[in-house]
Amino acid sequence: MTRVETTSATRIGVIADTHGLLRPEAEEALRGVELILHAGDIGKPEILERLAGIAPVIAVRGNNDTVAWAESIPEEVTLEAGSCRIFMLHDRKRLDPQAAGYDVIIAGHSHKPLNEARDGVLHLNPGSAGPRRFRLPVCVARLDVADKPKAEIISLIE
Repeated sequence: MTRVETTSATRIGVIADTHGLLRPEAEEALRGVELILHAGDIGKPEILERLAGIAPVIAVRGNNDTVAWAESIPEEVTLEAGSCRIFMLHDRKRLDPQAAGYDVIIAGHSHKPLNEARDGVLHLNPGSAGPRRFRLPVCVARLDVADKPKAEIISLIE
C-alpha cells in the first residue's frame, strides 16, 4: 500500500529506527522543521505523538511495527514537496527497480546513515535515532527541498 501526500514544507526532518526510544537530542535536532518523515521501526505510537508536537509527521511502517496500532501506517509513501518527489519506505532492498521519477529516496532499516546522490537521485538514510546498534552512529537527518534537494546527517550522541 502506497500513500500519496502533498506538502508545501521545504525544511524536513527525517528520522528512522527509533524502536520505541525518542531521545531528547533527536527532538532538539528536529526543532524548526516544517515536516517530519519517519522511515519506520517506530516502536510505539507515543513516538509519533511526541514528534507531532514538533511538526506534522508522515511515517511508514517498519518490519518491527507489527502490532495493531501500526496496521494503518502505510509501507510506502510518495510525497510531493514543492517540485520535489520523495519516495519513502523502510527497507531499501524492497524498492521496486522499476520505480522512477523520484528526486529523493528515503529508507531506514540498516541503521547506517547514507546521504548520497546517484544518477540524479538523492538516497537518504537518516540512520538510527533509537537504541545504539553495534558501533553505528545515533543520528537523524535534515532535508532541504527548497531548491535542489540536499540533506545533512546530524549525529546525536558520541
